[in-house]
Amino acid sequence: MASEKTIVVVNGSPNAASRTGHLLDRLAEAALRRVKGRVERVNLSENRALLTRFSREELSAAEEAVFRRVETADLLIVGAPVYRGSYPGAFKHLFDLVDRDALAGKVVLLSATGGAPLHGLVGEHQFRPLFGFFRAVTVPNFVFATEGEIDALRVSDSLAERVERAAEEAAFLLEASLSARRASRPAVALSA
Repeated sequence: MASEKTIVVVNGSPNAASRTGHLLDRLAEAALRRVKGRVERVNLSENRALLTRFSREELSAAEEAVFRRVETADLLIVGAPVYRGSYPGAFKHLFDLVDRDALAGKVVLLSATGGAPLHGLVGEHQFRPLFGFFRAVTVPNFVFATEGEIDALRVSDSLAERVERAAEEAAFLLEASLSARRASRPAVALSA
């Protein structure tokens, strides 16, 4: 990939220091080893005012810039903690205000953290349908981490392998998507 790409990491955790943030940091680092680019971050813990807005018309210029960052990214890496079988409402609210066509064909690497392995089902039952609505191209490997697999200081070998695999898939899909755009044909058939 010749030009620098923008990787936007969306952290759906309400806490500034969280396992979700640590997982997203690992994913961003792995992606940067494969994609020439820069990382920008959108942390819900730093953008709580967005939760009080119900339309784009209500946003300040700084708040609008948060959405533009998400909508114009070359690669999105998103993650959230799992609470009661789903992502937090604040995470969903952010995407409620994203333009419905802005993510069409965009590559999105999905991740989550949770207390028990069964929470990992959120990938197929919550995350993929959400980004399917936007017609985004989701990376096949959904990265889910339990409490025992990651903290601020360490990550399990199994999780490290899943992170690397997902980053490799994201880089491949991003290159395929960009090549298809250069050739003026869609990499993936998109329907409304």
